[in-house]
Amino acid sequence: MMTTHSNHPYHLVNPSPWPLTGAIGAMATTIGMVKWFHQYNNTLLFIGLLLISLTMIQWWRDITREGTYQGLHTLPVSKGLRWGMILFIVSEIFFFISFFWAFFHSSLSPSIELGSMWPPLGIQPFNPLQIPLLNTTILLASGVTVTWAHHSLMEGNYSQATQSLFFTILLGIYFTLLQAYEYIEAPFTISDAVYGSTFFMATGFHGLHVIIGTTFLLTCLLRHQMCHFSPNHHFGFEAAAWYWHFVDVVWLFLYISIYWWGS
Repeated sequence: MMTTHSNHPYHLVNPSPWPLTGAIGAMATTIGMVKWFHQYNNTLLFIGLLLISLTMIQWWRDITREGTYQGLHTLPVSKGLRWGMILFIVSEIFFFISFFWAFFHSSLSPSIELGSMWPPLGIQPFNPLQIPLLNTTILLASGVTVTWAHHSLMEGNYSQATQSLFFTILLGIYFTLLQAYEYIEAPFTISDAVYGSTFFMATGFHGLHVIIGTTFLLTCLLRHQMCHFSPNHHFGFEAAAWYWHFVDVVWLFLYISIYWWGS
């Protein structure tokens, strides 16, 4: 017989299959991408992505049950979750630092193979005052709307929290569509010297983080519709807001260094 009673304020998680299925899905996705690049077969890639998606849905479902219905996310547990999210974002910061390091290492002292110039000879960079500037405006606006949603949630304003979360998700989707259009119209590719490599790696991984953040916020909107959040208990949304602000700040550095200064 299962019980939610506990003699301590901490939460010891139950045995779960989702870390294992998530690891298998990640491995299948990685191998599937290699297979797609070399053998032009994307079947394993889609299987891996499907497994990751199913793992995310069911793992989030279990955590939602623990925190919302079973009351297992006490104050000490919430504090641990907050520190976990903070350290995760710190690890993401160092992840992007590696891309900026590669970019500045190559751009501040261009080698003779690049024509001793930056951007390298023959590469036409994007105009920073066109789509990149529009995308910057979109992400800054989304930072305002997600902050609006957070304050509305803390004040118990259900309708404004719903509206602002919806606008944030729309802005995230709009950013992704413009980024995809920019990639389609790009006058250079990832194989065009170190400029193409650093540009597409940095902006591509940032775009992936925007998609993840949009999914995170969409999940929060669905949970908000089901009344899972209260003014004093909404760390799921708070974590999504932190992540979204991190994505905003990274884009500002990308825009200033790669699009504006690097062009």
